[in-house]
Amino acid sequence: MVSLLPLNAELQKVANNELGEVPSRLADDLEALRQWLRLQPHLKARDDDQFLVQFLRGCKFSLERAKEKIDLYFSLKSQYPEMMNVTNVDDRKFREVHRLGCFQPLPIPLNGNGARIVVFRFDYPVNKYSIDDILQAGIAMHEVLMMHDPYAGIHGLIYIIDYGHATASHYLQLTPNFCKKLVSFLEKSMPLRIKSLYYINTAAAAQQFFKILIPFFSEKMQKRLHVMGHKLDEMLKDLPAQYLPKDYGGDLPSVQELAAEYDKTWDNNREFFRANAYYGTDEKLRPGKPLDIDGLFGVGGSFRKLNVD
Repeated sequence: MVSLLPLNAELQKVANNELGEVPSRLADDLEALRQWLRLQPHLKARDDDQFLVQFLRGCKFSLERAKEKIDLYFSLKSQYPEMMNVTNVDDRKFREVHRLGCFQPLPIPLNGNGARIVVFRFDYPVNKYSIDDILQAGIAMHEVLMMHDPYAGIHGLIYIIDYGHATASHYLQLTPNFCKKLVSFLEKSMPLRIKSLYYINTAAAAQQFFKILIPFFSEKMQKRLHVMGHKLDEMLKDLPAQYLPKDYGGDLPSVQELAAEYDKTWDNNREFFRANAYYGTDEKLRPGKPLDIDGLFGVGGSFRKLNVD
């Protein structure tokens, strides 16, 4: 018996028609993935239905692609635990960073039943926090979305990336190494589909950062990028006011207010994050050559395929 969060009829239709989900075959698909996990001596991964089904949905039920993503997902956690493997959401610094409101999912999915909108703001004191600190909270939020948000799980994510408060000091933190880690998580290991990215309030200084970041994205993802200055007309055509916070002329509470409310989510998921301490990879046990995460990106930011067979 499969144990999953129920989908409403519209979401189930999308899962079936766009992602290739076959409800009558779901138990067998999940068990095939679990059997593969049991045969991986280097990999200790969550294997509950809700976690695994998100990788299948995010890979349109390609078992081989799901294997690749799961392997890289836990490899990144082991390689960069300070950024990608939150285990204590009660940590004082973690809560402080979260309350800055730099990374916040919005409460109403697009059109009421569509993609989840997420706001990312460069609005933090660089003398106190690093971009790695900010991304740590952001990655933890993605884990919550993976486990509990059917709209993000089926329709994917829309990002609003706001550079309005970014300074030269913020841009200096956006090194090529950081960009590589960011894209390796967002596009290569995370099983939530990215539908579009709106880069807003971009000044001339941001262009240098885009020259570093954009080549790391796949060609498909580059086509989903919308880079704009302070005129938000294009974004507001796609994302009406009822789905946006008042920071952007919308009807929802401010990002800061939403971040304060989101504290309850961490309280409700502390045991989930504590369990992260038990998962990851041991490259000494990997069959064949150890995974060279630092060498996964080739020329131009392309990503080499993992060998997971």
